[in-house]
Amino acid sequence: MNYQEWEKEMYPEITGDILWKAEAYRLALFVADIGWHDVTKLMQDKRTIKLSDQLYRALGSVGANVSEGYSRGTGKDRARFYEYALGSARESRGWYFNARHILGQTVVQHRIQLLTQIIRLLLTMVPQQRGNTLRESEIAYTVDGNTSEIDPANLPNLLDKIPLP
Repeated sequence: MNYQEWEKEMYPEITGDILWKAEAYRLALFVADIGWHDVTKLMQDKRTIKLSDQLYRALGSVGANVSEGYSRGTGKDRARFYEYALGSARESRGWYFNARHILGQTVVQHRIQLLTQIIRLLLTMVPQQRGNTLRESEIAYTVDGNTSEIDPANLPNLLDKIPLP
């Protein structure tokens, strides 16, 4: 399964909503959906049963808070819920890191990269609603000692080849 196949199976009641135009929302639903496979595998090991619950709650919270915020009447209210979504996306990354021993490096790296793309989007949505910037003006991450910007051009690769546990 890839993103395009997943999107074709999405309910028209969801894709017909104006909210569907928000990329952060679509990606949040997608990562929560593929996360289902991940938590199913985590639940098979008694050491990660609680971790699987926390991970799935955090994943679901990203899309839930984007949709809640999108439905608010003021920019300040929208920004508050987008910040909750941002926190949940970061929490999800942490849970995936903790799950790496069961899910494997390929799956965890993919999910962390996809969540980082969602975080990138949310970091632009919050200030747009607030009318100011967040504490983080640039997003730079260090991997294997190399610091680099998040490359939005990498998103299509993350949506095409989805590793499953």
